[in-house]
Amino acid sequence: MTTPDHQSPAPQPPVPATADRIYRSPMGIAGGVLLLAIGGWLGFDAVTSGHGRTPWLALAWLIFLVPLLVAFTLRPAVFANDDRLRVRNPLRVITLPWGEIASLRSGYSNEVVAKSGAKYQLWAIPVSLRARKKATRQQARAAAEAQRGGRPGSRAGAALGFGFGGARDGAASAGPTRAETDKVMDDLREILERHERERTAEGGEITVRWAYEIAAPVVAGAVLLAILLAVG
Repeated sequence: MTTPDHQSPAPQPPVPATADRIYRSPMGIAGGVLLLAIGGWLGFDAVTSGHGRTPWLALAWLIFLVPLLVAFTLRPAVFANDDRLRVRNPLRVITLPWGEIASLRSGYSNEVVAKSGAKYQLWAIPVSLRARKKATRQQARAAAEAQRGGRPGSRAGAALGFGFGGARDGAASAGPTRAETDKVMDDLREILERHERERTAEGGEITVRWAYEIAAPVVAGAVLLAILLAVG
């Protein structure tokens, strides 16, 4: 007597060896939450208390604007593990194996450059010129104090007999002052360089997926808004 064959389970996608490191913009998230709260409050008030076409116009504006606010503030994120870099931008999700990445570049924006020449901006890691200038000023002050042979806080420490200068020296020896987003890019470059040395994650291809979950309600809200404005 033979037993019936059982259907073999479908193959599962490979699980990354390490968990994702997630990079997001705290200021973007805070700004998005604030704008959504204000917009939601005003829109809800217009829908519930408005007269005539006002509730319908307010509803159309909410359907149109809320997905855009989410897309450009709360949605952007960068996920990095030992296998690949996944970039979630407002309207696209780009997955790049480390072996397909040529460089990570910083200028007026942070972006990843593929070996094919394609460039993808990292919306979740915005460049802050103000933070860079602040870090440059701090480095200049530290260099000037080093040339004078002084140490921050050493005068007060010498006068009171405390070792404040040693603590400051330990902090200064940790490395030059950098803007937070530049530190994030340094972390990603370190991962990329490690894979280049070990020649790992060479396989795979770059995939790009459009965010239809964002585009669909935006288009629907735009169509509804156009109809309401056309009808008058």
